[in-house]
Amino acid sequence: MKRIALLTSGGDSPGMNAAIRSIVKTCLHQGITPIGIKDGYRGMMENQFVELNYSHVDHIIHLGGTILGSARCEAFREIQGRKQAIELLKDANIDGLIVIGGDGTYAGAAQLGLEMQMPIVGIPGTIDNDIYGTDFTIGFDTALNTVVEAVDRIRDTATSHHRVFFVEVMGRDAGYIALHAALATGSEMVLIPEEITDIDQLVNDIKSHNKGRRSTIIIVAEGDDAGNSMEIMKQVKPHLMEFDLRHSVLGHIQRGGSPTAKDRILATRMGHFAVQLLKNGKTQLAIGVDGEHLITCSILSAVKEHASPNVKDLELIASLRTQ
Repeated sequence: MKRIALLTSGGDSPGMNAAIRSIVKTCLHQGITPIGIKDGYRGMMENQFVELNYSHVDHIIHLGGTILGSARCEAFREIQGRKQAIELLKDANIDGLIVIGGDGTYAGAAQLGLEMQMPIVGIPGTIDNDIYGTDFTIGFDTALNTVVEAVDRIRDTATSHHRVFFVEVMGRDAGYIALHAALATGSEMVLIPEEITDIDQLVNDIKSHNKGRRSTIIIVAEGDDAGNSMEIMKQVKPHLMEFDLRHSVLGHIQRGGSPTAKDRILATRMGHFAVQLLKNGKTQLAIGVDGEHLITCSILSAVKEHASPNVKDLELIASLRTQ
């Protein structure tokens, strides 16, 4: 294992730079040349390879985003696109590949591994925390803390004006951010893709809770079956004319910012572990964390399976809502 390539793909997440730093420094310490691929799979197809050294990764552990860049690449989904990428990887004498990203990134890596027989290891980098085989993904803790801070601020203004706020957070396919944010902020209700939203029940819950109280916060995952925060607010508004309803979409603010200590440590440990796995002949694996222990599963399993939050926490949130 003389040359290891690495890339970040899909949506960026805080902590990706910490993982890049760890991979590069581990490689250099062990006499392996780290090759960065810019802009994910698109950069792989465009021969955007650069040899990395210490100066590239010094003082980046605290930075959000990714210094390697990321990009969507439809062409990589086609066999011809992957053949082009494979030829370029061979020309660059790449012995192993580390990919950092979410389920789409893993799917590309799994397909590439089958077609090229190249040793590949995946590191879970996504704020959605929806990767199978790990308790936490890199970026989730930072995004969650960003949401918590924002909701705390919204609570201040909601209480001042006696308002009902629908706060929309990211989570197109999974409700991890929404559910954990609701628990952490004491939000009265939460709507997630894993559960069907009953609009009539939602109306009743708002009426029941808000009597005599200054504020009600409802966290809405963007992928909820009833729609986004504005659409849901419009559905309940005719039944809640006596209430002052507002909505707020936190959007891409959740992706940015300096990673928390937890995400920096997780990314650093996973980056180092990824290099060790490749060096020891391990391949087609996705790294995860179980408690304090780093674990692995096959990258194909990580692609086929889907992680879901503990929906029993919905009962906990409901039980803590004062009637």
